[in-house]
Amino acid sequence: MIKTFRGLILNGAEDKIRLSTKQGKIGYRIVKLQVMQDEPGQESAEHTVKVYRVSQTSIDNKVDFSDSQLLGVALWHKHSGVTYPSDNTVIFDSVIFNQDIFVTHVDTDGSYLPCNYYMELEVINLSDNEAAVSTLMDIRGT
Repeated sequence: MIKTFRGLILNGAEDKIRLSTKQGKIGYRIVKLQVMQDEPGQESAEHTVKVYRVSQTSIDNKVDFSDSQLLGVALWHKHSGVTYPSDNTVIFDSVIFNQDIFVTHVDTDGSYLPCNYYMELEVINLSDNEAAVSTLMDIRGT
């Protein structure tokens, strides 16, 4: 089964995607992450959208693949006078989580425009042991 989530996130903001359950026996894996400017073709924008296991104390456009809390990142760039935008998405699809996740966004172009995101999560049934391990990993951020 696939669950979908979408939203319009402001520059410098964080959205919480509520996924946690009482027993944590339902796990998730990101299978698709897409982003798009809120007014395509209007202004320049450089969007960095990141998905994390835990809430972030600071929101920036730095991407560090060694960060165990990072689940995926999507970039979307469009500059005035350029016909087609460029985008790039990296998803760590081997990571299974069972707690809430957090989406952050930064527009580094100076326009500070909001950005749309669309995410598909694969639903995975977890055993008691898998649920315990996943919950501990999400809580510890490792």
